[in-house]
Amino acid sequence: MKRIIIAEDDQAISEVVKIILEGEGYITEVVSVENVLLHKIFHEPPNLLLLDIWLDGSDGGKIAQIIRDDVRTAGLPIIIVSANNQTEEIARSVGANDFLQKPFNIDDLLRKVDEHIA
Repeated sequence: MKRIIIAEDDQAISEVVKIILEGEGYITEVVSVENVLLHKIFHEPPNLLLLDIWLDGSDGGKIAQIIRDDVRTAGLPIIIVSANNQTEEIARSVGANDFLQKPFNIDDLLRKVDEHIA
């Protein structure tokens, strides 16, 4: 089974995304703290990371850059998720595979996850 980490500090959003993805057969884990997220990424790599730009006081863009700069995780598919009106530009600048602008459509979420999951 494919495993997805949902890096999101908004509990309502993370719960909805978790329910949707688990309904599609994915194993999910919600993480909202940078150091826990990076530990999991480097020690228990998922098949996909859904990464919010604003993560409990941390910059999701910098987190994505750390992941991309490490040979062990450089190929991890990352989808940046944000309400920021520059989400697409941010996603491109940090080497993310794709982006979702909040609020997003469930069908768009599922399509992008299916498209990028390793």
